[in-house]
Amino acid sequence: VAEEDHYLKLTTFGNAQAITNKFAKVAAPFSGRITKSFIRLGQRVNTNDPVFEISAPSFSEAVKSYYQTKQELAQSERNLLRQRDLLKNGVGVQKECEETKVLYENRKRDYENSMASLKVFNVEPETLVLGQPLTVRAPISGEIVENNLVIGQYIKEDAEPLVTIAELSKIWIVGQVKEKDINLINEHTHVQVSLASAPGKMIDGRIVHISEMLDEETRSVKVFIECANAYRTSKPGMYVRIQFKNVPQKVIAIPSTSVFQDEDKSFVFIKIKTGKNGFKKQPIEIAETDESKIILKSGLKASDEI
Repeated sequence: VAEEDHYLKLTTFGNAQAITNKFAKVAAPFSGRITKSFIRLGQRVNTNDPVFEISAPSFSEAVKSYYQTKQELAQSERNLLRQRDLLKNGVGVQKECEETKVLYENRKRDYENSMASLKVFNVEPETLVLGQPLTVRAPISGEIVENNLVIGQYIKEDAEPLVTIAELSKIWIVGQVKEKDINLINEHTHVQVSLASAPGKMIDGRIVHISEMLDEETRSVKVFIECANAYRTSKPGMYVRIQFKNVPQKVIAIPSTSVFQDEDKSFVFIKIKTGKNGFKKQPIEIAETDESKIILKSGLKASDEI
């Protein structure tokens, strides 16, 4: 009998999910009609690439308001400069100059508000043309994994998202670890994942987060594992098997064929060390079974013969 390295293993199950900030559903920002599509299913897009165009009265009004407030601001600025110039040359009136300044500040605030309302739609006001439709752009880089765009379709403001974008070169595996086992893992624990579609292939993972909240119904904690997914073998929604392997510990491990059972007690035959040529029963306490070996909790020590 000798001590050997043993990895404490914990197996559980979970499912694959897209990483939260690498997944986006693109919806129409307001009611309107789809006039153009720039994408197709499976296409890769970058952040701010055009996805589709939508024509809507509310956007047209926002553009019109922007141009109107811009013109009013320019006019009030010219009036303010004129009043200041008159006052500087002694022919102006202080009160009129102050009133012109207040009007200018109001026009400036209106202009900033109208510009902010346009930037909500991710458009640059300087590039706008009156009457043009709104171009909805990609909020993240990734692949088009769902495309429900229909040219000419009228979309309501509260309609379901039309396009789904996901970056799937990396993916999350979300597993459930029982309350009694949570102390066996930490963020340095080695993780391997296997898929039902490829049972013999193990994928290395890295624990990125262990939830601070316990699910009272399942008495388990969510563990988020990040895995590389360059070949897209893991797809969101897939059911997976997760194996956690901790740092090695020194244990007494013996062949399972050397262990005998007497009702509910386990024992081995240990060599007598008193000079007699024989063996005697030695009760043992089993910690776990690992393939063809039995990991002992107590009963034997290194250098014993069984």
